[in-house]
Formats: sequence, structure tokens, C-alpha cells
Amino acid sequence: MPHKYHAERRHHIPKVQYRVRNWRDYEAGLRRRGSLTIWFTEEAVEAWRAAARTTPGGQARYSPLAIETSLTLRAVFRLALRQTEGLVGSLLALMGLDLPVPDHSTLSRRATTLGVAPAARTGSGPLQLLVDSTGLKLGGPGEWLIEKHGTKRRKAWRKLHLGVDAETGEIVASTLTTKEVDDAAQLGPLLDQIDGEVSSVTADGAYDQDGVYDTVAERHPAAAVVVPPRSTAVPSPSAETDPTQRDCHLQSIAERGRMGWQKTSGYNQRAKAEAAMSRYKRVIGDTLRSQAGPAQQVETQIAVKALNRMLSLGRPESVRVA
Repeated sequence: MPHKYHAERRHHIPKVQYRVRNWRDYEAGLRRRGSLTIWFTEEAVEAWRAAARTTPGGQARYSPLAIETSLTLRAVFRLALRQTEGLVGSLLALMGLDLPVPDHSTLSRRATTLGVAPAARTGSGPLQLLVDSTGLKLGGPGEWLIEKHGTKRRKAWRKLHLGVDAETGEIVASTLTTKEVDDAAQLGPLLDQIDGEVSSVTADGAYDQDGVYDTVAERHPAAAVVVPPRSTAVPSPSAETDPTQRDCHLQSIAERGRMGWQKTSGYNQRAKAEAAMSRYKRVIGDTLRSQAGPAQQVETQIAVKALNRMLSLGRPESVRVA
């Protein structure tokens, strides 16, 4: 066990416990997440067929909303494309609707060009943005295949970058990149997806770069950047006369320590970004089902939109138990 030789001298911090105050409403919201009427709406049925095309070319049978609805069902219930086709067909049959069912080939093809409009933010006031990233796996040899045949082919994965609203926990921005892309390089694309004022940007130590402060200052000059400096960080040459935000963080850490700086700066809010990533993997899964890059991007956008929809159905109001 780790630290077994000094366990009696270590400071043991008791685990914080929370209690949900609105359990009745939250439980009802959890049940509604599994209701097909939440995901297969009347608006989608009314706009199921594609509008008549006014330019030369073939006429599409299904509207973008119909494709998005089908792919949403796929993401929420973790289905393959053929099972998604079967589910949509059964729903249309049960509802007595004479509408065509998109086949799995159509869903796969349209997923690469589908435009997914982000859901409107429900929070009010300036946005407190929390940024972080996580990995999503791709298809590859499973554990049994590796053990049986000794294959050394590694499973590939992609990196999902998320921007989370600290007030509501909603995901307000997302990008999907390869695993080699630096986390800080995606801060600009995340900020470009946000309409409105941003009051602060909070991220972990991987974002401790001058480019991060410059990117935020270009788009939101009044926004605060809350990023923990590295343990080897030193103040800038102008720290005494014209300190930067990073210099102020270093001064606060020197005075209060890192734990004190986290409390005073609001850095502890970043835990909500980790909670959003955990929610994504528990509800949607940690593996991308699409094969093409554009389809993978659409898959994550639809999944983020579905998670925000689930959160709007009911979120817990937790209070700390003394």
C-alpha cells in the first residue's frame, strides 16, 4: 500500500459527504431521461421529410432534424446503426406514422455532413468557463484478442475538449482532436463557440502558458484566468511594477499556500468540469462508435446536446453534511 511506512503520521482528511435536498424532483428527472418522448419529439415528426430542393441535384428524403433525432437515440441508448434503424422504424410504426425510416447507410453518410446547433445556455449573467479534456477510445483489438494472439496493436483514441458553465454544469463548448493536440491550443476554438461575456476561465496546470492568457485577453479582456502556476514558476521581470495575472497567482500562493490560493481564487470550481467528463463517460460511454473523423465530431456534439437536455430535466441540489 502507498505510504504504508508513514501512515500513522499522515494527515487524514475525512471524505466530504453531501445530501440531495430535491430528491423527489431529481428522481422524476432521472426516469424521464429514459422516456422516448423526450428524444423523439413532435417537432421532429413534423419536420421529418426534407424540404424541396431548389438547386440542381438529388432530393434528400430526410431533414437534418430527422437525422439528428435518429443519431440522438443512438447516442443515448448506445445502439449500433442497424439497431438505431430498427428502433426508429418501430417507433414510427407504433405511432401510426407513414414516414420513411432512414437506413443505416444513410445515417452513416449524413453523419459526416450534419450540422448540430448547440443548445441555448440556461444560465444568466457572465459565464464562468471551466475547461478540461478527456480521452475517448476508438475501435481496436480487445483484451481477449491481445491475450489470445499476443497482438501488440494499440487501441487508438481521441481527445475531447470541453467548456463547462460553472453555474449550471452544462457543456457550452466542445472540440474533438487527435491525441497529439495540446490542451491549451484548443482554448481559442472553445471560446469562439461562446456567445456573450465570459467573466473567468479556469483550467488545470496544463494550461499554464503565456498563449492561454493572450487568447483570453484577445476575446474577453476583462476575464480572469485561473490557472495554477507550475511549482518551478518564477515571476515576470515586471512583477514588482506591473504584475500580470500569473504574477498575482504566484504572490497569493507564496502568502497563503496552494490550498489557500485554490479557495480564494475559485479554482476548486474546476471539479465541475471533471464531473461533466465523468457524466459523459457514464451516460454516453468512453468509446466513439463512428469511424470517420467528421462523423466522430458530430457524434460528440450530439452527445453533448443530449447530456445538456438530461441536465435540464432535473439536477440535484446537494448540500454538504456537517
